[in-house]
Amino acid sequence: MLSRSAQTEATVPQLGPQLPPRLTQQPWHLLYSTGRDGFSLRTLYRSGARPDSPALLLVRDTEAQVRPCSPRPGCPVSSGFYGTGETFLFSFCPELKVFRWTGKNDLFVNGDVNLLMVGGGSGRFGLWLDGDLHHGGSQPCETFDNETLSHREEFYIQDLELWGLA
Repeated sequence: MLSRSAQTEATVPQLGPQLPPRLTQQPWHLLYSTGRDGFSLRTLYRSGARPDSPALLLVRDTEAQVRPCSPRPGCPVSSGFYGTGETFLFSFCPELKVFRWTGKNDLFVNGDVNLLMVGGGSGRFGLWLDGDLHHGGSQPCETFDNETLSHREEFYIQDLELWGLA
């Protein structure tokens, strides 16, 4: 199993070519980590991530699989979805796969204190995390036409990191 720093060192550089060119040369900083900050969606929302700034969310399940996405966490309580077509999902199981916006809908990110959802359509979410950040899930969704990002549609979260630009 990789440590959080090894996880990040192995993950973020591989994503460089997937990011918009304006983001590839900027430094990323750890804004939130369950290892440092505890397991709480409320605390994640208070991490200091700006709504208008890109962020990388890395989720590792208890089977040591990385289930990341690139949302813009933004406003924690929202009655609708927000984000842009630069939002994407990705997985490192077993190698890097990136799922970009299909243009079928604009259900990018939606969250409140009980649930964070990334991607959607037909009652399915590309990635969802519960309020205590212990459970999550992934299903194919129309926004990204993604595969399930984990071996199971529902999983237990081992650790989670949110990275933002300096």
